[in-house]
Amino acid sequence: MSPALRSALASFRNYLRLERGFSEHSVAAYLLDVTRYFTWLADEKRSVTSLSVIERRHITDFLLDLNRADYAASSMARTISSIRHLHRFLVAEGLCPSDPSEQIDTPTLVRHLPEVLTQDEMSLILEQPDLSKPLGLRDRALLETLYATGMRVGELTALTLDQLLLEEGLVRVFGKGNKERIVPMGAIARRYCEEYLRTVRPRLLQRAKPHRTVFLNHRGGALTRMSILTMTKKYAAMAGISTGVHPHTFRHSFATHLLEGGADLRSVQEMLGHADIGTTQIYTHVDREYLKEVHRTFHPRS
Repeated sequence: MSPALRSALASFRNYLRLERGFSEHSVAAYLLDVTRYFTWLADEKRSVTSLSVIERRHITDFLLDLNRADYAASSMARTISSIRHLHRFLVAEGLCPSDPSEQIDTPTLVRHLPEVLTQDEMSLILEQPDLSKPLGLRDRALLETLYATGMRVGELTALTLDQLLLEEGLVRVFGKGNKERIVPMGAIARRYCEEYLRTVRPRLLQRAKPHRTVFLNHRGGALTRMSILTMTKKYAAMAGISTGVHPHTFRHSFATHLLEGGADLRSVQEMLGHADIGTTQIYTHVDREYLKEVHRTFHPRS
């Protein structure tokens, strides 16, 4: 990669972090796409060393190569978004005379309906932890919190004591872009959390330096995403549920069960922390599938 491309990449990184205020995760994703793009441009077949010579054909050829490599439509869409952000930045900074990405189309994404559990299946999973054991009580509190709030697993692993407003039955969640939202926490999840915090967490913390993370492992450190994935799969298997269950299944089920119960879409959007209500609308399709199943089961002409 030429010095000009390396310099542009470094400037783009600073722009994303300092001016746009993107999270480290988002910055890493953009830089991965742009680094792949610049590496492709600098390949000996193309030998692009200057920003000013990049044309629309370069971008379309790059995307064709990704398509031949069987990139998913979602990955292609993200890559196009990264390239567009890059070229707009280059034009704004006077590093490139024009934006060759303006006329590039984004592929149509096929939105797959998420896997959800029935309310009975969810209850079965929640009842599996052995409450006579400290870690069983921790697991019950964690799973109840995951289902009661619809939190992402990363939001749960980062949850601190300051974010739990148990007296009010609320939890402060920091989502993508560090955006804060307030989510209600039902009475059952609240009860198990209170018992875990009172009887189990102090014992676990004896093995580690004091810190504010809510859910701890047996050594007193914060639970990881992988450990929570393992936990959900373990209890799903114990409940006799063979479909692939993972932490995000709890989030999908949370949203679907709210809508099945009559919650309005805007409220569910707020609790999930979706910036765009269109993202939340996928759960209305799940709800329609549920309604169709009810119709098939109970209507005399079905």
